[in-house]
Amino acid sequence: MNSTQTTGGTPAATTPGAQRRVLVVEDDPTIVDAIARRLRAEGFQVQTAGDGPAAVETAEAWQPDLLVLDVMLPGFDGLEVCRRVQAQRPVPVLMLTARDDETDMLVGLGVGADDYMTKPFSMREVAARVHVLLRRVERAALAAHTPRTGILRLGELEIDHAQRRVRVTGEDVHLTPTEFDLLVCLAHSPRAVLSREQLLAEVWDWADASGTRTVDSHIKALRRKIGADRIRTVHGVGYALETPAAAAPAPAASEGS
Repeated sequence: MNSTQTTGGTPAATTPGAQRRVLVVEDDPTIVDAIARRLRAEGFQVQTAGDGPAAVETAEAWQPDLLVLDVMLPGFDGLEVCRRVQAQRPVPVLMLTARDDETDMLVGLGVGADDYMTKPFSMREVAARVHVLLRRVERAALAAHTPRTGILRLGELEIDHAQRRVRVTGEDVHLTPTEFDLLVCLAHSPRAVLSREQLLAEVWDWADASGTRTVDSHIKALRRKIGADRIRTVHGVGYALETPAAAAPAPAASEGS
């Protein structure tokens, strides 16, 4: 039901310096052991938890850099774990869901998960997603200390790069880090159709097409927050951010303008 284990290994090539900590939360011993072994082989420190309360307690005490989190857990589910952990401090979350359960995916993204994987999956893909999420956190931290940025306005949609904030008709819209990066990617080429493969490469650092369904679910979650009519689907190709004719292409305004 519940286990907690700590271990180390050699540092992974993509995470130089201090070893990154990953908390794996999964109640299936076979799955949790397989994920933990693979991540340790990649150079991560790993702890595991098998139920909701243990996950929250371990996250608070150990301060992991990332969570690999199953939705279905004893005690309380992974969605509640995500809510409680994110309330303590922001941490990237890779959610594990049942096959084809789109509701889990969308709700998970809504409570602060950054990415999801559907079962069954390969341990290689889990490790790759973990590396991608951690690289994104590093890039965001660098961007936060970069004086450039500005505000991009596309009609009633406003994107503040410096504060990583989005407003629609003057109202703040809460986006997850992945949703924000996805919107920025689309907004930098308004009305241009970007393929799922392009979006995977830009936002997720994925070099192959194995995660196109991830793009689709994040687009669906993004539409629910900024308005379904703002993102156009080009079937068989990808997506485009729609903008009012008078606002496209809109220049980035300097801060304070």
